[in-house]
Amino acid sequence: MLAISTASVEQEINPWESAAHRFDEAAELLRLDDGMRKVLRSPAMELQVNFPVALDDGRIEVFTGYRVQHSIARGPAKGGIRFAPDVSLDEVRALAAWMTWKCAVVNIPFGGGKGGVICEPHLLSEGELERITRRYTAEIYEFIGPERDVPAPDVNTNEQTMAWIMDTYSMHQRHTVTAVVTGKPLELGGSRGRPEATGRGCMFVTGEAMKKFGLIPEETRVIIQGFGNVGGMAARLMRQRGFKIIAIVEYDGAVYNPHGLNVEALQEHRLESGSITGFPDAEDVDKDEALLLDCDVLIPAARENVITSANAADIKAKILCEGANGPTTFVADSILAEKKVFIIPDILANAGGVTVSYFEWVQDRQGYF
Repeated sequence: MLAISTASVEQEINPWESAAHRFDEAAELLRLDDGMRKVLRSPAMELQVNFPVALDDGRIEVFTGYRVQHSIARGPAKGGIRFAPDVSLDEVRALAAWMTWKCAVVNIPFGGGKGGVICEPHLLSEGELERITRRYTAEIYEFIGPERDVPAPDVNTNEQTMAWIMDTYSMHQRHTVTAVVTGKPLELGGSRGRPEATGRGCMFVTGEAMKKFGLIPEETRVIIQGFGNVGGMAARLMRQRGFKIIAIVEYDGAVYNPHGLNVEALQEHRLESGSITGFPDAEDVDKDEALLLDCDVLIPAARENVITSANAADIKAKILCEGANGPTTFVADSILAEKKVFIIPDILANAGGVTVSYFEWVQDRQGYF
């Protein structure tokens, strides 16, 4: 293993370096031969597109997008599309590889893929986002399809984004192709339960891990980073099961109540104010310090590289459930292992989403809506 002291910060936080390091460790344990290692370590296809889009003020801006297919050995590539200002090819490579392993872990017939567009969605209008999505789809059109590569929602994309992709792809095909994406609206061939599937999966696997420690929901204190599709849904579902959600962490702050947060009221507060901070039934705390509070379960469900060598030693949770992809760096992994923190890896913890996406894909292929 790469020694903690010799891993540079750049190596540690680079998603592809982290994914490749973990693969090398697993390959060694599995005693894979050199040929198989080379095949599984390298992405099968990488695509970069640069495309112009007209903004609302009349300016033309050129956006960069990526689509990576890591492996199609088990079936069509499967993986989300994210819109974010810090999207990079290395990040998309890593996410595609993790999708390969994730689909294999839950034994569904997909390979791994991922996509992204470099943009700041919070500064773009709905019309601008639609034009970006449709032009990006047109650029990658020849590389996606129900039997080749099936995108899905990810960071800053949703069922509306998938509807635009499906419509654009279908126009090129000259007939409706619902199975080109998953995570669609129900009216366009989506599956019931898909929006909450990832968060529900986190709750289920956490419940299984709790048996190791003799924990029951009513006595289990949970901290969740991320209050969106994964974290927000996990928080709501876990509170309904009796878990005590003591802190929620977002990009702009965190709130804490040692007696448990009213998750539904917090969601309403965020809708009204635009932030979770200032919630009357909780204390505002530093977003970085919140991850280090005493708890039983920590669920990082936002972005990668949240738990690093800089804070891993101060994590107090007994169970760390990786709701996001790659939230723990490979250096932090070794530190947490020494602390006996039970880690539920992302390729299992957040596999609920792709599992229900598979159901949606099958329904669409067979015309069962």
